[in-house]
Amino acid sequence: MLPNTDLVTLNGYINQQERKFPKAMGNLSGLLRSVGLAARIVNRELNKAGLADILGDWGTTNVQGETVKKMDIFANSHFIAAFKRGRRCCGIVSEEDEEWIMTDEEGAQYLVCMDSLDGSSNIDVNVGVGTIFSIYRRLSADHPVSKLDFLQKGAEQVAAGYVIYGTSTMLVYTAGSGVNGFTLDPSIGEFCLSHPDMKIPENGSILSVNMGYAKTFPQGIKDYIDYCLAEDKSTKRPYSVRYIGSMVADIHRTLLKGGVFMYPSSADAPNGKLRLLYECNPLSFIMEQAGGIASNGKQRILEITPTDLHDRTPIYMGSKNMMDKLLALYKGW
Repeated sequence: MLPNTDLVTLNGYINQQERKFPKAMGNLSGLLRSVGLAARIVNRELNKAGLADILGDWGTTNVQGETVKKMDIFANSHFIAAFKRGRRCCGIVSEEDEEWIMTDEEGAQYLVCMDSLDGSSNIDVNVGVGTIFSIYRRLSADHPVSKLDFLQKGAEQVAAGYVIYGTSTMLVYTAGSGVNGFTLDPSIGEFCLSHPDMKIPENGSILSVNMGYAKTFPQGIKDYIDYCLAEDKSTKRPYSVRYIGSMVADIHRTLLKGGVFMYPSSADAPNGKLRLLYECNPLSFIMEQAGGIASNGKQRILEITPTDLHDRTPIYMGSKNMMDKLLALYKGW
């Protein structure tokens, strides 16, 4: 068998896009390369889980009040270091840090928001986890970077994506002209194009939600869950309920197979639990570019104006037809 010579690596793909859209890409390509580098380092360490001393808690809580895992610290430090070495961004917001981080590149034009290790509570039981990232242009080069530069609507993102560390490691991203997925080939240490022009099916049969909180959800969401679980052969109901507890893993499955992912408000989290800047916005950008819908139940996620770096929001996203039904039943409860 002849070797496959059609292999397109992440770097090669980025170079192709730069030649097509040089003004649109600019230094953005360097940031995406930094993501790829840090992701390979995190993947290498995750593959040693159980052999190296990287499992378990770090012994502190983050700004969200959540227990910090050892791999949270490892991933956060390596992604920050990769972005700083890449010299393409002037500021970083991370889930693990209360304040935004200034780099040494004050003149750079890009900002990064990230959850460096989403779903880290699953590491100890060998369940898929991920990295989420979002890239914005700073508001103006005429003034020093400030917190206000980060408080932009998700519609202003210039690129966003995620890395999922699972049975294989994939990097999925959009720069506003479709969604492409790259799978890490460990034999050559490169992300290679494996899922070009990803599209979410318009219909699906999977509902992804933590049913443990169902009694405290808004009434419209309870109605939608009842609809999904009712038996109706003509619409292939009841739907399956699948919930991993790692947003990246749940969204990745939803993107590939179709369905709806929900994290509503509840009695314990009246404003929702997931963070707007570095979880909801980037994954909503991906979802919309793949042909899906993302909403907080009342408005498009990408049109929400953040007021703080760690704002939370309810979120519902997925296949167009399933989301249309959800929003019709929700009615702004």
